[in-house]
Amino acid sequence: MERQVMRTPLARAIGLGSARNGVQHWWTQRLSAIGLVPLTLWFVAAIIAHTGADYLTFTAWMRNPVTSILMTLLLIGLFYHAALGLQVIIEDYVHSGAKFVALVVVRLGCFALGVTGILATLRIALSS
Repeated sequence: MERQVMRTPLARAIGLGSARNGVQHWWTQRLSAIGLVPLTLWFVAAIIAHTGADYLTFTAWMRNPVTSILMTLLLIGLFYHAALGLQVIIEDYVHSGAKFVALVVVRLGCFALGVTGILATLRIALSS
């Protein structure tokens, strides 16, 4: 017996199925969120611990290799996760020719902010 597939009238008329790329995007967003949880907790705890610290104390803390690595990982994960989330919002709510431009602007903006944060971290970490 042949299995019947429930399809909308539009899907039957166009003959297109799922693009099958939503699951990967969903998993990537969830995994980046899971990775951000410990990094964000570390960052918040570190900022609270350094409340009231002067500039020299804070930069000395940032020069620690573990701190620099964790900060770089936080920035990479944060802006990657933000780009994924904003992409979903744009794809869901922008229905004009501006969608492609908005996606490019969001990706470039997140990339630029991430690179700026990483360069600032490295500048502090590598200064003497």
